[in-house]
Amino acid sequence: MSSTTENSADRVVGAARVLAVLTELAEHPAGIALDDLTGILGGSKSTVHRALAALRAAGLAEQVSRGVYVLGDEFLRLAFLNSAGRPAAARVEPILRSLAERYGETAHFAVLDGPEIVYRAKVDPAGGAVRLTSEVGGRNPAYRTGVGKLLLALEVSSEEELRRRLHGADLVARTERTITSIGALWEELQTIKQRGYAVDDQENEPGINCIAVPFRLDPELPAMGAISVSALVFRMSLDQLIAEERNIRSLVDGGLPGDAVDQ
Repeated sequence: MSSTTENSADRVVGAARVLAVLTELAEHPAGIALDDLTGILGGSKSTVHRALAALRAAGLAEQVSRGVYVLGDEFLRLAFLNSAGRPAAARVEPILRSLAERYGETAHFAVLDGPEIVYRAKVDPAGGAVRLTSEVGGRNPAYRTGVGKLLLALEVSSEEELRRRLHGADLVARTERTITSIGALWEELQTIKQRGYAVDDQENEPGINCIAVPFRLDPELPAMGAISVSALVFRMSLDQLIAEERNIRSLVDGGLPGDAVDQ
């Protein structure tokens, strides 16, 4: 191998290491010690320290006390700038606030990323002591969430494609209501496609149900994500959520130019 090729390989490995450190820092908002970071990522302490030095030089990491590191303010600035500048952001937040205020429950906006959904925005109700554990940037398997099943229904055209999308993995039960068969999931996706909304009947978390509808920037464009209302069962039953589907869809589609369209 030539020296040029070796140097190129070293750069790739180094970049991957820096990204691994950056990703792990994100999991520790209160900070993480160098020794702990090294234990999680493996390799030598000096290697992890060099990655941290590169991140600190770019403002993407900070040392908050002796040997303890957090994400840097520059990383947060870039993340918030990017999030606020996305086309959906200006329209989604007011919709989520309206839903949370109207129903007194949590509203989410999520997108599909392979076999998972990623929460891009969340608004909790102003009142009520109970809060859901979901968080912006958090992920869940698509097959056991309302938003995930809705987005799968919109994108997947066959049971075989669904199997490939889920990487052929087993559907692990999170609760006794979780769908664990790809065949049964495919049947539900067909129903979702026909009625235009999806539900989560305590499939991802006991005591929590939700209803999800598609979100579009324009009626003529494909859905770029899904918006849901997630409710505590003892406060709002699944039947009550379903009865509100048209009103929820009206609030979601109300921000679109032109007339709202059914799925």
